[in-house]
Amino acid sequence: MKALVLREYHQLVYEDVPTPICGENEVLVRVKACGICGSDVHGMDGSTGRRIPPLIMGHEAAGVIAELGAQVKGWKEGDRVTFDSTIYKLDDWYTKQGMYNLSDDRMVLGVSCADYRRDGAFAEYVAVPQHILYKIPEGVTFAQAAMTEPVAVALHALGLATISPNDTAVVIGAGVIGLFVVQALRAAGYTRIIVVDLEQSRLDLAMRLGAEIGLQPAATNVAEAIKQLTEGRGADLAFEAVGTSPAIQTAIASLRKGGTLLLIGNLAAKVELPLQTIVTRQLRLQGSCAMSGEYPAALEMIARKTINVDAVLSAVAPLSEGASWFKRLYNKEAGLIKVVLAP
Repeated sequence: MKALVLREYHQLVYEDVPTPICGENEVLVRVKACGICGSDVHGMDGSTGRRIPPLIMGHEAAGVIAELGAQVKGWKEGDRVTFDSTIYKLDDWYTKQGMYNLSDDRMVLGVSCADYRRDGAFAEYVAVPQHILYKIPEGVTFAQAAMTEPVAVALHALGLATISPNDTAVVIGAGVIGLFVVQALRAAGYTRIIVVDLEQSRLDLAMRLGAEIGLQPAATNVAEAIKQLTEGRGADLAFEAVGTSPAIQTAIASLRKGGTLLLIGNLAAKVELPLQTIVTRQLRLQGSCAMSGEYPAALEMIARKTINVDAVLSAVAPLSEGASWFKRLYNKEAGLIKVVLAP
């Protein structure tokens, strides 16, 4: 089969590789669409430490079942499916507690690190366990279904927050995840949504998708502007969807005393934190890892267009052209948000 392989850092090669062997509890999926995640783009240069070459990246995918393992039940060849990016064991303690995203020995498709290596879906075929499969609803395209994973990530973060619809929420970063968080907040009834991003075009899109106010750090003092909008207190909740020290520090500065920060972004292995601010203002910092059961809700929201995934879709391109699209995303080409590759 053909695949887009990270041969060396900054070197993506479209080449022939062996077709995966389908295990007895797995299905072989013929990939129809696979989204380029920001973690793939940053993994390409080795900065995350989670994309060690050689590797087939890609974990936001959808396709058609091409082959069934001997023990697979309830599925048939030709079924249109998407799948979780996390591969986990059903008998794990965390899985049984409803937290499979934290399960021991879990793996993520398209990731290679010190602990494991699992090829992903930037390929014609990928083999995945049957228990991470989800059927694509009628009317949802493969490209739309490939964005179920980031929608589920946004929903998981929102589920970890304990706030009232009357509260003010700040979203730091109007990338794919941040834009889905905005839409999820709006769908849940929140009206005071403030978005912070470096690019005005992304702020404009965020406001079209439900944000009330967009703030650009280069043009305004974000923390002071948020205080003015909240009677001098600051926001009740912040979602940080970037994963860098400056973005996290902006999020913390935007919060009122006793506020909560949901940490979704995961670019940097280490960041600087203003410890005394966190302690003396009694802030809560909550990590949000991937998703844990939000796929059905995400697919339903996509199907009903409660969350508009097409709004963030910049291009659908052939997998053979993947290396050039990675480069354009890596260089932060203006106007590009989500690119989906089709084998």
